[in-house]
Amino acid sequence: MDIGRSALAAAMLLAIGACAGSDDTRVVNVYSHRHYEADQQLFDRFAEVTGIQVNVVTASADELITRLENEGEATPADVLITVDAGRLHRAKERGLLRPVTSDVLEANVPDHLHDRDGQWWGLTQRARVLAYHKERVDSTQLSTYEALAEPAWEGRVLIRSSENVYNQSLLASLIAHLGEEGATAWAEGMVGNMARAPSGGDTDQVLAVAAGGGDVAVSNTYYIARLLESDDPEEQRVAQQIGVFFPNQGDRGTHVNVSGAGVTRHAKNPENALALLEFLTSEEAQGVFAEANQEYPVHPDVPWSRTLLSWGTFQPDTLDLTVLGELNDVAVRIFDRAGWR
Repeated sequence: MDIGRSALAAAMLLAIGACAGSDDTRVVNVYSHRHYEADQQLFDRFAEVTGIQVNVVTASADELITRLENEGEATPADVLITVDAGRLHRAKERGLLRPVTSDVLEANVPDHLHDRDGQWWGLTQRARVLAYHKERVDSTQLSTYEALAEPAWEGRVLIRSSENVYNQSLLASLIAHLGEEGATAWAEGMVGNMARAPSGGDTDQVLAVAAGGGDVAVSNTYYIARLLESDDPEEQRVAQQIGVFFPNQGDRGTHVNVSGAGVTRHAKNPENALALLEFLTSEEAQGVFAEANQEYPVHPDVPWSRTLLSWGTFQPDTLDLTVLGELNDVAVRIFDRAGWR
């Protein structure tokens, strides 16, 4: 596959020039919320092709954002990688990222999957779907996110806390499409339909459906795919009881979110940082994200993994993801008023 020739060619020129200059120009320093083997595989590949060493610090998104704020101009970080457009927008609003322009990035990442000012760029996608028990739920009973808040689902829905940024972004998308009044009605209906008080992550919701704790859960696709592809036969057995349903196929499409990256405001190696972003959105890197990590690629020409294809194609919501960050505060207030803990 094409590995982003213009980006890598530029990076290789930088690396050659670095041989006669400071070693600093042969590195790129990354603060990453992601902690997957596939990511390290790609960092190693980038270093192999360009001669630019990738140094990685991993921590939670909040820890990395706070660290960037505290370090200010002294930060060694050139790139911030995190999950969810809401978090990426938070970093942007706090002045931690810089805008970049790149024909390669524009070609690799569709408009709605990157910041409109070029301060962050999507690397992978995950759809937020309905995970239902195949024996207890007929998929024809499922339709939209909105319908899940109707009385027919009372005591049957599993979903994580309102503090979770994935849910905040989902609600932000509903605000954008339905207005505050409609989004508030949805949040209130969901609270009334919960099978239990929110607890745990997306995987916990899926496992609870399999165990009979509820009939349908809201989860990102990555977590279901990870169970299906697990080396643990029990996790595979559990996941095989779960069906995946893509909501809102008759109108706006299923909500999708991204993991993404941006060049830090005080990057010491901005050219290397841009070259890394271009590489991570290239066809080669996108293929690794899809096959090794079961994430939907942002690059439109890269095929999905076998597991993702097994669920079928779907219409995604193409809402500008910048809006998710802009409406985050409103979403949090609605959750609080609805009593969603």
